Amino acid sequence: MAKAIPRIRSRRYYGSRRNLRIGSRKSVPEDIVGVIYVQASFNNTIVTVTNGGSQVLSCLSTGCFGFKARRRATPFAAHTVTANALRTVKDQGLKQAKVRIKGAGPGRDGAFRAIRYGPIRLISIEDITPLPHNGCRPPKKRRV
Repeated sequence: MAKAIPRIRSRRYYGSRRNLRIGSRKSVPEDIVGVIYVQASFNNTIVTVTNGGSQVLSCLSTGCFGFKARRRATPFAAHTVTANALRTVKDQGLKQAKVRIKGAGPGRDGAFRAIRYGPIRLISIEDITPLPHNGCRPPKKRRV
């Protein structure tokens, strides 16, 4: 008699996402050049690592690591988050990456320092902070 095919249980059965293994089965071919996006605002720092296409390999923010309130915007928090994101991606097989930094927050330097001395070889560094060409139209002159 043939062996029964095990039933696949839905995600709802397992509860929250924390119970599932996320990202452990992702692997990256050796010739792929990844892209590391660092979004440094004045309140938070978000680090996203993609495989050059549209697939996200790792995405972390300083709030995920227990940094709350004002400590989320520190360079130390950004350094910690970036180092952990790079460690995860290195285990998946990524060896080289481009860096794109956006924003003017205090976590910008800490994240870049972690990337520079991290396990992944850098190909290029790009600043993609949006700059206004002429800005918004100013309000009309006040009449008293």
